[in-house]
This record gives sequence, structure tokens and C-alpha cells, in this order.
Amino acid sequence: MKKNEAIRNAKNFDEILDIQYGKTGTKKRDEFEEKAQYFVISETLKEARRAANMTQEQLANKVGTKKSYISRLENGKCDIQLSTLYRIFENGLGKRISLLIA
Repeated sequence: MKKNEAIRNAKNFDEILDIQYGKTGTKKRDEFEEKAQYFVISETLKEARRAANMTQEQLANKVGTKKSYISRLENGKCDIQLSTLYRIFENGLGKRISLLIA
């Protein structure tokens, strides 16, 4: 069965991910999952900043960083330390965040 056909016949999203990126725990799947998490964080940051009616520069000034760093975070172009993530969301945007390890 060809890949496209297998994807069309998949019964749920997990099956599609297995077909496209391999089973959970494989290198390709782990890389995909990591990128997906960065995407979620970047989109959440962007949405929260916009909801707070702040520019990237205003947020950067509020948390003591540069606009270019906020931009890179929102575009998923750099890693972020957990302490910086907390500072941006809690001090900069007034949002509480929690960490779930599953």
C-alpha cells in the first residue's frame, strides 16, 4: 500500500502520524513531536501577546529582552529556557502557565 493511500485509509490522527513520521519513540517521530511543541508554544505566545494588545517591542521591554528575541520565539526559530518562558508569560503577559510532564 502506498503512503498516500495508507494516510487516506487511516482511522485516526495517531495512525496518520505513525505513517508519516514513524511510531512514537523513533527518531523521526521524536523530531516531529519536538517541532510540534515549539509550534504550539510560539502560537500561544503570539496569541497571548496580541490579546494583551502589545507589540513585540513592548513585550520585550517589559520582560527585559530584545524584540528580535520575541520575534524568533514567535516564529519558532530559537529555543527558550523555562525561566524565560515563565517570565514572558507571567510577568510580561500576566498569564499563569503550568508544566505537564506526561
